[in-house]
Amino acid sequence: MRWFREITPDQWKAFLAAYLGWVLDGFDFYILTFLLTDIQRTFSITNAALGALGTAPLVFRVVGGIGAGAAADRWGRKGPLMFSILWYSALAFLSGFSTSYGMLFACRALFGIGMGGVWAAGVPLTIEHWPAHLRGTVSGLLQGGYSIGIILSAIVYQFGYPIVSGRPELGWRVMLWIGILPALLVLWIMSQVRESPVWLARRKAHGEQFPLARLFTRELAPTTIQTTLLMGAFLFSNQSITFWYARFLASIDREPLPFLLALNVGGIAGAALWGRLSETTLGRRGALTLAMSIGITATPLYLFAPTGIGLWLGALIVGLFAAGCLGIMPGYLSERFPTSARAVGAGFAYHVGAGLAAFTPYLVGALQDRGLPLPSVMGGFIVLSGLLVILFVWLGPETRGKSLVESR
Repeated sequence: MRWFREITPDQWKAFLAAYLGWVLDGFDFYILTFLLTDIQRTFSITNAALGALGTAPLVFRVVGGIGAGAAADRWGRKGPLMFSILWYSALAFLSGFSTSYGMLFACRALFGIGMGGVWAAGVPLTIEHWPAHLRGTVSGLLQGGYSIGIILSAIVYQFGYPIVSGRPELGWRVMLWIGILPALLVLWIMSQVRESPVWLARRKAHGEQFPLARLFTRELAPTTIQTTLLMGAFLFSNQSITFWYARFLASIDREPLPFLLALNVGGIAGAALWGRLSETTLGRRGALTLAMSIGITATPLYLFAPTGIGLWLGALIVGLFAAGCLGIMPGYLSERFPTSARAVGAGFAYHVGAGLAAFTPYLVGALQDRGLPLPSVMGGFIVLSGLLVILFVWLGPETRGKSLVESR
């Protein structure tokens, strides 16, 4: 852990700004997954319609990812990050006042704009502050924040929801109203966090640019396509693992908190582990392939183990490997794009990829409505998406150790 002492206060503050924004984003998104039964009862909707509440923000995060990424490349990383946190906090809060399914759907869809913006602006802010030899490490730590958000949502549901569950019509609304709290983070970011030094140097040397169209030039189009497909496969995997998991546990009469803790503690540890291992001779591609392969083989244990201990162990392994290897991606995507297009390029790949995978929650719900068992659908999707991740990462180059300071 000697690297820990190398990081300056400004570098830690940049990390915490993006990390906490990502943690609270995860909380605001996943708290909904514990409330699906109450929402279904309130609005009398199908499983497919419930799944659409997960699909809608994933589609709209494309808008946020591209918009905030383009703004971050032109005007700096801090402003779009703060705006995105305020946006998703407000929409999470407004979701609790929904008087119809249509209103709830619209609020959750618009929530996705802020969800996309936080990642697109926050990742380059952190990556560009930290030393190159610790890029994989900070990438894993940063991505693991989302799992912390999921754990927080599980804890709040476990201990907070019983207080308000006497009135089911009100209980799920209170859980969504809590989503306004991340807005307070903006005040700290505004006063304490410095702008990216790499972005400032780029602006001084070359002036402001709006590089969105450059993603589709002959120079960058292959990178844009490969990284977008890779992130689409990754988010397909992530949604297959997580969105319906609480509902699956309820269907087999299991208390969700222990299993969600295993899954997400595994995800946090895995993100840090695989981010660090991607700095070794395994490289980004080798580390990702090894982790995802192990995660795929643990899928039967994750969903079909006959005992609680087996299910818990499956959740831990899937979190540590299949979910955890996503920790490699912030650093990998930052290395694939030049400084002038880093935020919009990484934001485009991550969030258009998320848009491609956005229909996963809906498809899982629709297949349930057609009579297919939930664990079978989830398991099939986890295996398929994991194989696609391995395929797409090998279509691109190895990027370990690449310099982020360029003339382009």
